[in-house]
Amino acid sequence: MLDNIAGPDDSAFTSPAALNDINNWVPHDIVMRDAWFPLAHSAAVGKKPVRRSVYSVPYFLWREDGKAVAASVLPGAGALPETGLTDAAGRYPVMEHYGYVWCWYGNPLAADPLHLPSIPYLPPNGGLPGYLTGTVRFDCAAPVSLENLIDLTHADFLHANVVGDEKSESETVEVFSDSETVTMVRTCIGKSVAPVMKFFSGIRQPTQQVRQVIRIYLRSHAAIAYGRFTPGDDVPLFHPCVPETRDRTRLDYTMNTSNAGLLFRHVMPKASYIVSRQDSSMTSPQSPRYMHESKRRDLHSKFDVAGQRYRLLMKNLVARQAAGDFSYRDNVSADCSDLIGLRKELFRY
Repeated sequence: MLDNIAGPDDSAFTSPAALNDINNWVPHDIVMRDAWFPLAHSAAVGKKPVRRSVYSVPYFLWREDGKAVAASVLPGAGALPETGLTDAAGRYPVMEHYGYVWCWYGNPLAADPLHLPSIPYLPPNGGLPGYLTGTVRFDCAAPVSLENLIDLTHADFLHANVVGDEKSESETVEVFSDSETVTMVRTCIGKSVAPVMKFFSGIRQPTQQVRQVIRIYLRSHAAIAYGRFTPGDDVPLFHPCVPETRDRTRLDYTMNTSNAGLLFRHVMPKASYIVSRQDSSMTSPQSPRYMHESKRRDLHSKFDVAGQRYRLLMKNLVARQAAGDFSYRDNVSADCSDLIGLRKELFRY
């Protein structure tokens, strides 16, 4: 049984005009300015420069006296490109937080720590062990990857060998949003136990209670995922989709299972390599289809409310920026612990 698939104020997202706008979706054309992007795990940045990119714009990262810096060219490389994204010395605004080096894409004078997304289950100063992190890539536009992610029900079919099948006694889905975020909350009663928890957490009963949350920070193309499994372990995942190019996405993930049992703690983060291949099998062929005209209709069902809202919010934000409005109307750094259902006693930093 599926209840409450829509959240408040859904008429703005389900009217004929809105649905028509949603169907005219070209994710490759989206460029979000005035946003923090997590370009590298802190441990990946040292004295020797490493190269990253955002929308094909190069970012070179290294450390000076232990502090992370970012520039548009390598040190001593000569002339600076005119991008309007750096200061006079060719440096980008940089923050180090949650175990990542974050770089600003946009007007450097507008860079503000207030616009850093809230990730309440990662320690602000980093320091998590390396086995909780990893890097994967997707051959698709970043919004395509995120649109796939925010439909939590897809996991029952695409990732059933990891998170379990679609069987449950009841299921409730809610969707919440503001101008900068969209969040899907899925609650399942009597859901089949996830196979990975059977094997590595030792759960013997046939079902468990599950609460899964995906929250997307639109400008940063970043998502936080939080799963509560009872009985079982919490699965907190930071899932940033950095748009390296219009059709190439880098994911430097962190799955903070440090409070789980020994086996699950070490094994579950590595499942991301299996899950990412499964996701890529769907998104990689899907992504280029948006770049060509087609007579095929882009169909939606009642289960797609979160994805529809994500599309429309992204298009609204793009339109605002095209009109010269880069302001933040909502506070992305506000603590979202209560919304995602965080068990705070497990993540006191």
